[in-house]
Amino acid sequence: MNNNELWQKFLNNIKDEITDISFNIWFNEDDTKLYSFKDDVATITVNQDFIKKHLEDNYMDIMAEAMYKVTNSNITINIILEKDAILLEEEKKKELKNSIKEDYVSQSSDHANLNPNYTFESFIVGNSNKFAYKAARVVAESPGTYNPLFLYGESGVGKTHLMHAIGNYLIQNTDKKVLYIASDKFVDEYTRIFRYSEKNNYDKIDTFKDKYRNVDVLIIDDIQFLSTAPKGQEEFFHTFNELHNANKQIIIASDRAVDDLNSIENRLLTRLNWGLTANITTPDYDLRVSIIKNKLAFKEAAEDIPSDVIEYIANNFDSDIRKLEGAITRVLAYSSMFNKGNITLDIAVDALKDQLKDRSFYKNDVQRIQRVVCDYYKISIEQMKGKNRNNEVNFPRQIAIYLCRELTTESFPKIGSYFGGRNHSTIISAYQRIEKELNTNEKLKGVIRDLKKNLT
Repeated sequence: MNNNELWQKFLNNIKDEITDISFNIWFNEDDTKLYSFKDDVATITVNQDFIKKHLEDNYMDIMAEAMYKVTNSNITINIILEKDAILLEEEKKKELKNSIKEDYVSQSSDHANLNPNYTFESFIVGNSNKFAYKAARVVAESPGTYNPLFLYGESGVGKTHLMHAIGNYLIQNTDKKVLYIASDKFVDEYTRIFRYSEKNNYDKIDTFKDKYRNVDVLIIDDIQFLSTAPKGQEEFFHTFNELHNANKQIIIASDRAVDDLNSIENRLLTRLNWGLTANITTPDYDLRVSIIKNKLAFKEAAEDIPSDVIEYIANNFDSDIRKLEGAITRVLAYSSMFNKGNITLDIAVDALKDQLKDRSFYKNDVQRIQRVVCDYYKISIEQMKGKNRNNEVNFPRQIAIYLCRELTTESFPKIGSYFGGRNHSTIISAYQRIEKELNTNEKLKGVIRDLKKNLT
């Protein structure tokens, strides 16, 4: 039941209890109104002091009983003058406006919502992100060159890092006003305006527009979330137009390409395609190794981490940089807790086994196979991964490659990355040599049986 319905039922009950003359004098719609109904308190406004006094002296019990019949609850009746209600409303508006402004100030501080650790210097460049990195540098050094700049790629590939890097560069080197926001936050702030009251929202809307349109650089992340918010799309469309028309830089990120943003209005999609789009793909093996080494450079235990541990992490966390960084942290913490800080491949495997439980079992991991084969032939991991073509090293290497293909689900290119970055044709050739020789070489069959037994 809304307030209007409640008030009408209340008046009907009052009318049953008093004369028509009294009702028309004291409860007519011009003089007496329901201002609010909240927390079992009905606040009623009147426009004259004498009406307020007369109702309080003569009708409080009747009014309480009438309200009880409507709500089936004991309601407190509060009568105030209309002029006081107007002052109260103005005070509420003032407080709300000030709270919104304070909120906006806090969001614009601390490098405009930017993480100061996300800079161009801390961003590791590889084949998967080189184009996006160069585009971001151009925008940072010359805003407006590509407008908008649209970055897209799967979660965890570095889009947000690049966006923050642009913003941090501009804050440190220019006087431009920068603001970073996620699209769901943008939508939440906009829709929140309409939840505070049912009355005039113009002041709040103006404050919202000032925040997003009076900037030199607007950085908005995860634009795909606008697809579920038509009103948010509408507001962002107008914000985009105003900024673009004023030659202000817009930077946008998404987990998919512009044309794959379902439920986004065509007129907005058209504008997202106006500038430059740059895709960031999942990091390749070399980039993952570089990222790991870079992260470890700031850790005290970095010098103690063997190369096979780095390779193990790089090969098993191949799609998400955040998970890659999390794996590094977990291995360091695990070794500190359970192995006095001594990091080995066994420790790394044990530390990460829960995170890799949906993948191949430890006994069938490529690194495990390499170690078992190396122990069997008394050679080192470094020799197996190196360029030595001596048969005493090359033959065990080929056996290890064969077992990796047989006992894991890894592809030939992926296996090659574990063996010093050898190309897939080399890996296929090694596999086929062992496969062919097993048809006639009984000794080799025995070796393979022994190695498989050691791997179980």
